[in-house]
Amino acid sequence: REREMAMNVEEEVGRLREEITRLGQPQPDGSYKVTFGVLFNDDRCANMFEALVGTLRAAKKRKVVAYDGQLLLQGVHDNVEITLLPPPPPPMPTAVASE
Repeated sequence: REREMAMNVEEEVGRLREEITRLGQPQPDGSYKVTFGVLFNDDRCANMFEALVGTLRAAKKRKVVAYDGQLLLQGVHDNVEITLLPPPPPPMPTAVASE
C-alpha cells in the first residue's frame, strides 16, 4: 500500500511537470515559471490533482520545482512563482584517450 502511494506521488509529480510546462513561461536556462494562482485556477489542474499543494510539496522535496515558502494557499500565495527546474544534464561519458 505504501509503495502504491509512492508510485502515485511520482506519477502526480510527473503530471505536475507537464502542467507547468503547458501553463508556464519557458526560461533561457530550460526551466519554466508559473505562478501558483495560474496553476491553482486552471480547470485541468483542478480536476487532475486532488491535492495540488501536496503534489507541489512532494515535487519541491524531490527538487523538481522550487518556490518560496512551504505551504501555498489560494488567494494569499497566488503570485508566488513556481519554477520547474530543468532536468539535470546527462552524465558526461568518460573521455577515452585515443592512441
